Amino acid sequence: MSSAVRKPRKLTQWGVFTMDLTFVWVIAWRELREALRHKWLWFFATGFAVLALALSQAGLATAGYAGLGGFGRTAASLINVILLFAPLIGLSVGAGTLAGDRERGTLTYLMAQPVSRADIFWGKALGAAVAVASALALGFGLAALGLAAARAGRATVYLSLVVYTFLLAFAALAMGFVIGTLARKSAAAIGVALVVWLVLVFAGDLGVMGVTVSLRPSPDALLAMLLVNPLQVFKLGAVYGLRATLDTLGVAGQYAVFRFGAALPWLLAGLLAGWAILCFGLAYALFNRRGDL
Repeated sequence: MSSAVRKPRKLTQWGVFTMDLTFVWVIAWRELREALRHKWLWFFATGFAVLALALSQAGLATAGYAGLGGFGRTAASLINVILLFAPLIGLSVGAGTLAGDRERGTLTYLMAQPVSRADIFWGKALGAAVAVASALALGFGLAALGLAAARAGRATVYLSLVVYTFLLAFAALAMGFVIGTLARKSAAAIGVALVVWLVLVFAGDLGVMGVTVSLRPSPDALLAMLLVNPLQVFKLGAVYGLRATLDTLGVAGQYAVFRFGAALPWLLAGLLAGWAILCFGLAYALFNRRGDL
């Protein structure tokens, strides 16, 4: 980093903060290497890859009889796996990034260098995002090989699922950064991230079902309850991308199709991207306001 300091700084300014892109890339590369050495990241990535490959092989076994139907069942099963692994990977990596560096004293060392808080935060966010994307790409690559061997499904549908998954993972990563910004210990940050993951995964469906049975909300209210949960947003978008029947989407999904029509996929993708932007912005604001590291 010392060699970069001697060069004239090339600053890029957005709004209220200024970043040196050279330092951002240096910090991002370091963060990527640190994340790829994290055993839990590879544990989650391997689990996702094994399940994705197994599901694609199930599609291979049924493709000869069911054609696109076999691919549809495989993709639907893959969606359920993604709902478990993608937010778990994003939350755990995001929560451990800043909290772990704070606990080890790495943040103190970085702040002693001629770098800004924006350089540090966005460099770490970029490196963590690339690490999460790499972990997910391993599973999707193996699943794509299996589906290609089965000659099942369409590439555009599969790519749509990949895009929604990456958006969900980045939204979870951003939420993890919020947790890591507030936590002082890595273990505490990971613990809170697991609690958030459990709430999003299990309380989402059960909570909506309970509210529906007890309060009988209007279609607008029911749809709003779904759209505030990024996992439900992903599920609705992924299932809609499979060109499934309206019955598969449920009552709220049918109402969403009726309400938004062909603009629904773009709306859902925008909501996931909005979750990521909002949480990253909140995490940066909290990180920038902290007097301690």
